[in-house]
Amino acid sequence: MPARAVRGMSAPPEVVFNTATDPDRASAWLPEPLRGDGSPAAEISGEELRARWGDGDADDWSAEIRVEPADSGGARIQLDLADGSGDASPDQLADEALTNLAREVADNLQAG
Repeated sequence: MPARAVRGMSAPPEVVFNTATDPDRASAWLPEPLRGDGSPAAEISGEELRARWGDGDADDWSAEIRVEPADSGGARIQLDLADGSGDASPDQLADEALTNLAREVADNLQAG
């Protein structure tokens, strides 16, 4: 059963989504089996601010992220993560992934 983690960020939803789906930044926040070779997510819907990683070739690992507007111009991020390894707690991995994404978003805002 996939784990779900939800987090708020003070960055605009588009910035969060663009950071999350940037192939160069994905390796910094996605769990190792989903990081790939720098190629983009398997499915991206920029209109819905939704992306999915994993195509069935990574031992059933998959991730789906949805970014929605939140109060004060921030964003609410929901990550559903299916852990194909069975080694670690998928809830903990999902939470760690969003923590790493928040770090990437902050770095992206400081760089731009």
